[in-house]
Amino acid sequence: QVQLVESGGGLVQAGGSLRLSCAASGRTFSNTAMGWFRQAPGKERDFVAAIRWSGGITYYADSVRGRFTISRDNAKNTVYLQMNSLKPEDTAVYYCAADNLFRTTTSRMIPTGYDYWGQGTQVTVSS
Repeated sequence: QVQLVESGGGLVQAGGSLRLSCAASGRTFSNTAMGWFRQAPGKERDFVAAIRWSGGITYYADSVRGRFTISRDNAKNTVYLQMNSLKPEDTAVYYCAADNLFRTTTSRMIPTGYDYWGQGTQVTVSS
C-alpha cells in the first residue's frame, strides 16, 4: 500500500556529508511516521532517526544526535536524512521505513513499529 525508494547513498570520507532521500508513493495520505534505520553486515537493524508526519516531531539515536537531521517535504511525500560529520562506524545499508498506524513513541524507534520498507541504500565512510 506504500512504496518507498531510497537514494543518495555512496562513498564518502570521514568528516564528510551525505543526504539520503526516501520518496513514498501509494497510500501516503495515511502516513503517520517515517524513519531511517541502518544495518551493518552481520548486525541487527538499528534505529537512526524518525519523524512523525503530522506534527514533525523528531527522534534520534544517541549515536547520531547532533550530526544527522531528519526532515520531510509533505508536498513531495519525501523524507530526508542529512548526515554530517560522518564516521566510519556510520557505514551501513540505510533503510527508509513508513507506517500508517498510530503507535507509541517507543514503537517509532524499533523496526517492528513500521509496516513498509524500502530496499536500502549503501553508505560507506572511509577512514
